[in-house]
Amino acid sequence: MRKLANEELDRKNVEEFKASEKTPIIVVLDDVRSLHNIGSVFRTCDAFLVEKVYLCGITATPPNKEIHKTALGATETVEWEYAKDVVEVVKSLKESGVSVQSVEQVENSVMLNDFKITEGVKYALVFGNEVKGVNQEVVNFSDGVIEIPQLGTKHSLNISVSAGIVIWDLFQQM
Repeated sequence: MRKLANEELDRKNVEEFKASEKTPIIVVLDDVRSLHNIGSVFRTCDAFLVEKVYLCGITATPPNKEIHKTALGATETVEWEYAKDVVEVVKSLKESGVSVQSVEQVENSVMLNDFKITEGVKYALVFGNEVKGVNQEVVNFSDGVIEIPQLGTKHSLNISVSAGIVIWDLFQQM
């Protein structure tokens, strides 16, 4: 086996990315404080042609040197919007027919391996603060809550890792 050179990867340029049909997933970052996590989520969203990212509350916005360090230009391809109030974003998404799924550990959550998408439905995935998680009010307004099964002692994943796992799972189901 031979590693492929960058020129062989059939990468889209910015214009091709923007013109591409998007995966019907929206990502909502609820008070994410780490600039590296934000950048990493952008990069994952670029990889899977995610439709849009909402940056809410204290979540920093591009342009930002520390976000760029991990996003590697994905802030230029993935559509994003800042909104101060995450609850208003969630309400608006629900009103437009988007299924809002928080990613959190709560009573009666659905384990990711048991979560099944409905064809033709657009999903918004809400990821929360690195310490406090998804805001309880957002959980209350969500259509459901997805939990990533974990077997070790921590039962805690980095937000960018969680985003990658959940986005990949929904993407492959679609």
